[in-house]
Amino acid sequence: MHRFHLPPAQCQADRLLLSGAEAHHAIHVLRLRRGDRVTVLNGAGLELLCEVEAIERNQPVLALVEKRSHPPLPCQITLLQAIPKGKLIESIIQKATELGAARVVPLLAERVVTRLDSHEAAAKAAKWQAIAVEAVKQCGAPWLPRVETPLTPTQFLARKEPFDLALVGSLQAGAKHPREYVDAYRAAHGRFPQTACVWIGPEGDFTLSELGEIQAAGALPITLGPLVLRTDTAALYSLSFLNYEAQSQIADQRV
Repeated sequence: MHRFHLPPAQCQADRLLLSGAEAHHAIHVLRLRRGDRVTVLNGAGLELLCEVEAIERNQPVLALVEKRSHPPLPCQITLLQAIPKGKLIESIIQKATELGAARVVPLLAERVVTRLDSHEAAAKAAKWQAIAVEAVKQCGAPWLPRVETPLTPTQFLARKEPFDLALVGSLQAGAKHPREYVDAYRAAHGRFPQTACVWIGPEGDFTLSELGEIQAAGALPITLGPLVLRTDTAALYSLSFLNYEAQSQIADQRV
């Protein structure tokens, strides 16, 4: 079944209206007709089964058939991702959406080649948010991750955002497997962390100064195995682990 995205404010009534690019795709690409059924995702946990009622002024009118509500994952995961070269960040955002990230914060770390002024950063954030929307429609995720405007690690740390568990990928000695930190948190608190973040550096890793600043703020250094992973692989590894642990928590609660 074809999926579309509408913001929550546009999903309040029993009849929904597709407009702009979504309407164009529905009419001219998918060639939807009256009676066809589609799914609308609002990105905030609602999945709406709808039926095309009419096409008015090149805008499909959708009648609500069924509403399904999906809770978020028990752990809200933030990916703090140093921006890689080229368009690799787009693939990372797509995969982060599929793997249940609640937020992606692109980082302008010292070894990041990309440099953006405030206008360029805002434009990039809007483009990357649109990529997350397309990823939600592709995979059917009921929750849309928020892609923030790029900023430096220091700027993010200045917010002093609290996390139950903060991890940072590290090539330095003393880094531990993330399972050790998750198990230690469970043992200390009797539950899985409700909020977590993972810092992933650029090719060449964060500088020692950046790592020191990140760890001083409470992030725990994790190893991702004996091999040196590309930054996109490191992101997928870390998110896959956290998503697996969060999904296991759901399964344990159902037993």
